[in-house]
Amino acid sequence: MSLSNAQWDSTAAPRDEDSFLKGVKDCIPTLLGYLSIGFAAGVVGKTSGLSIFEIALLSLVLYAGSAQFIAAGMIAANSSTTAIIITIFFVNLRHILMSAALSPYFRHLTPLKNMLIGTLLTDETFGVAINKAAQRQNISEKWMHGLNITAWLNWAIANIAGAYFGNWIANPQKFGLDYALPAMFIGLLVLSMIGRRKIKLDILVAIIAVVIAVAISTMFSSSLGVIAATIIASTIGMAVEKWK
Repeated sequence: MSLSNAQWDSTAAPRDEDSFLKGVKDCIPTLLGYLSIGFAAGVVGKTSGLSIFEIALLSLVLYAGSAQFIAAGMIAANSSTTAIIITIFFVNLRHILMSAALSPYFRHLTPLKNMLIGTLLTDETFGVAINKAAQRQNISEKWMHGLNITAWLNWAIANIAGAYFGNWIANPQKFGLDYALPAMFIGLLVLSMIGRRKIKLDILVAIIAVVIAVAISTMFSSSLGVIAATIIASTIGMAVEKWK
C-alpha cells in the first residue's frame, strides 16, 4: 500500500477493522508482556522508596518502562532531577523514529489529534501498528486510540499491582520478570516477518541491526546503539529491497 493510498483509506468510511474496539482486541496479545514488566516496574519503584501514589503517577504521566526503571534506580542513588530528566530523554529518543514511521498515516489529522496519538505511543503499540501496516492494512485514528489507551491503562494497573505487592518481592529478576519485555518483542518480530513473507531479507536486516547495536553500545551508550542500528539496518534493508 502506498502512503497516499493509506492516507486516502484513513479518511474513508469507518469499518469494523478500523474501530476503537478492534484496536482494543489487537492490543490483547501484548497485555501479558505489559502486565509482567509493569508489575516488575512497580516492584522496583517500591524497593527504591517511592510510594504507591508516586508509582501510579509515574506510570500514568511518564508511561515508559525503561524510563521508570532508570528513574527508580537514579532516585535510589540520590541522583539530581536534571540528571534523571536528561538520561530519560536520551534513552527514549527512539520515539522520534517510531512517530516518524507512523506519521504518514495520520497527516490528515490536526496537530492536537496527532499529539494525542504520539503521546501514548510505546514500543509495543508501535510494534502492533507497524505489523498491521506491513500487512497492507489501514491504520485509523479510532483503532490507534483503542490500541494505545488499552495499553496505557493496563500498564498503570500492572504498576500499581507491583507497587502494592512490592513489599514481598525484593528481587524481581529472580522470577524472570525482566525477560518479559524482550520475549514480547521477539513475538512481534516473528509475526511481522511471517506477514511480510520476506524471511531472508528480514533475517539479514535483523543480523545487521544486532551487530551495529552491540558494536556501538560497547563504545557509547546502548540508546545510541539502538538508534544507529535502527537507521542503518533499515536503510540497508530498504536499499536491498529496491534494487532486488
